[in-house]
Amino acid sequence: ILDPLDLIDGVDLDTLLAKRTTGLMQDHLKPGIEKATREQFPNGIEAYGCDALRFTFAALATTGRDIRFDLGRIEGYKNFCNKLWNAARYVLMNTEDIGDGDSELSAADLWIRARFDETVRSVHRHFSNYRLDLAAKAMYEFTWYEFCDWYLELSKPVLQSDDASDAMQRGTRRTLIDTLEALLRLLHPLMPFITEEIWQQVAPRAGNAGDSIMLQPFPEVDESLDVADAAADIDWVRNFILGIRQIRGEMDISPSIRFDVLLQDASPSDLERYAAYSRYIDRLANVGAARPLATGETPPQSAAALLGEMKILVPMAGLIDVEAELARLARRRGKVAEELARAEGKLGNARFVDNAPVEIVEQERARVVDFKRELEQLEAQLERVASLR
Repeated sequence: ILDPLDLIDGVDLDTLLAKRTTGLMQDHLKPGIEKATREQFPNGIEAYGCDALRFTFAALATTGRDIRFDLGRIEGYKNFCNKLWNAARYVLMNTEDIGDGDSELSAADLWIRARFDETVRSVHRHFSNYRLDLAAKAMYEFTWYEFCDWYLELSKPVLQSDDASDAMQRGTRRTLIDTLEALLRLLHPLMPFITEEIWQQVAPRAGNAGDSIMLQPFPEVDESLDVADAAADIDWVRNFILGIRQIRGEMDISPSIRFDVLLQDASPSDLERYAAYSRYIDRLANVGAARPLATGETPPQSAAALLGEMKILVPMAGLIDVEAELARLARRRGKVAEELARAEGKLGNARFVDNAPVEIVEQERARVVDFKRELEQLEAQLERVASLR
């Protein structure tokens, strides 16, 4: 077995070997245990910290009786702790002087407050049903994807813009510190140490006095804000940005390359949203100008992403070397085809299917499905790029 303290504090190989082979009731098992330990932990076990271990056990607390403990999970939640720490550093750096006066909340501010309330609602429900795994999942997804990956980035165009009013910048700073402080209270039951450490720095700035986060109330849903329109607007902005990122990924266009886009079949609300939130799209997608296609206008050869009924078109002329991109895609297609043939060959071997563990056979079948899907995508990309000749 593994000593939880060794996962928290770390342990070198020699110490781990001594702990696992000392005092065995069946001493003849010692060589096998030592060999397996050297293979599984050639460098011992690194320190993951108590919070990462606690969060791992919470995330694994499913309704099943058996738990497959994996060091990869605890490594991931150690990274989660680092993500939270770095997010707190960003918030503290940008809220040193919030200032007095009225605050104006941007659409992004209202959106993150709405998403936090939804997360709080979910966590209350999962705790009441004793589903620590689902509570941990809700906390993780909000913290990593919505707060860190999206809202912190959406705050930068406001805080770093000369066009944003003082009231709007105060609103964003206030939202940053308030959301982080409440998030720490939400995470505290599962991650008590890092949340206490960060909260001691955050709470005074958020106007929350107290000796310890342990004595603070658990977050409740704020029903006072009307956030429906702002939430819909920011979801539109996120999907626009994701569409641009998808095109960059498919066409192998560097994020540093700036380009203009065309909007096909754009509705008046699409154009209004683009005009209102272009600062976000400019910053997060590195898009220059956008103009709607005129009725009857034939668009140039472009890569496209769909957003509702509107198509986001990125003209490819001058952005990529068509022949080089075709060669790259063809090489990738060849490698995927080889992997597919190898996996199908295994599944076509009756001895492999009959004798291999069930999970290995299922893994190969899943690989076949993935390879076929990727081949279809590569064929579609090759057609799109070839049309640019």
